[in-house]
Amino acid sequence: MKFLLNLFFLCFLISTYSQVNTPKKMNANFALAIHGGAGNMVKRKFTVEQENEYKKVLDLALEEGYKALANGTKATDVVELVIKILEDSPLFNAGKGAVFSNEGKNEMDAAIMDGETLKCGAVTNIRTVKNPISLAKTIMTSSKFVFLNGIGAEQFAKENNIEIVDTSYFFEQKRWNEMLKIRDSTKTILDNEGSGSIDDLDKINKFGTVGCVVLDNYGNLAAGTSTGGITNKKYNRIGDSPIIGAGTYANNQTCAISCTGHGEDFIRLVAAHKVSCYMDMKHKTLDKAANQVINKELTAIGGRGGLIGIDSKGNVTFAFNTTGMFRGSINKNGEKFIGIYK
Repeated sequence: MKFLLNLFFLCFLISTYSQVNTPKKMNANFALAIHGGAGNMVKRKFTVEQENEYKKVLDLALEEGYKALANGTKATDVVELVIKILEDSPLFNAGKGAVFSNEGKNEMDAAIMDGETLKCGAVTNIRTVKNPISLAKTIMTSSKFVFLNGIGAEQFAKENNIEIVDTSYFFEQKRWNEMLKIRDSTKTILDNEGSGSIDDLDKINKFGTVGCVVLDNYGNLAAGTSTGGITNKKYNRIGDSPIIGAGTYANNQTCAISCTGHGEDFIRLVAAHKVSCYMDMKHKTLDKAANQVINKELTAIGGRGGLIGIDSKGNVTFAFNTTGMFRGSINKNGEKFIGIYK
């Protein structure tokens, strides 16, 4: 009898410990969405091979993110995992594929936000961190600060064992050639934008900021964005991507948002946070709020670009006022979408 009582007590302790220390899974419609930049994308200027290259990387990011979500990985970790895959591809203007500034340097930005706690981390103008999104996430989890810049950010990365690489890792000949063509002019090239009279750039400059939004198994939202900025930029220019509320935002009460396009205009609108505000204060759906910001307000001020979003029910939206946006999504049933053109 004593043995049975001890066994019962032991089982009770194990059950209690498990309940206290295991995150409670909710019946959430877990899902994720990604983007690789919005801009002027005309189908006739892509070969089938080029299209397939982009789709292959987007598909890999979606599949790996889905597997992580299905295994119970939390939203912010999935955002980091997915964006690292996109950063490691030279196809996109982030990490390995970052464009060059007027000074011939790669200056990268990234941000991440946790919709459950509203904690966030951001970094700008870094040159030696292999995966800027990992540094942003470490700032979020291990720093009392939110936003770090340049040399100081890289020092923080070293102190926290974030992978550092030589600047040569980011050198891509096509990016270099793009910058050289306009270096002595006042032109800059935004995400996936052509450059007027420079027709050849319009054919090859289909590289953009990357982003990911996630709803996990626990009902929590997260968003992340990573970019190399704009080709031929000067004065250590900073766009919207690393600015919480402008290019990146997440709040469990509303949505998770990642933006791409002409950063200055997204900053003026505080675009990502405005979508959340329309949902919270005007009770708009995610889709209506996103389209209000992109297709009405951004368009009204001459801005170009788009965003991806996800809400607490797993609804996904893609809103953009350009001819295309590299994008994709996957839901808890494994149903997948990948798109390029409007």
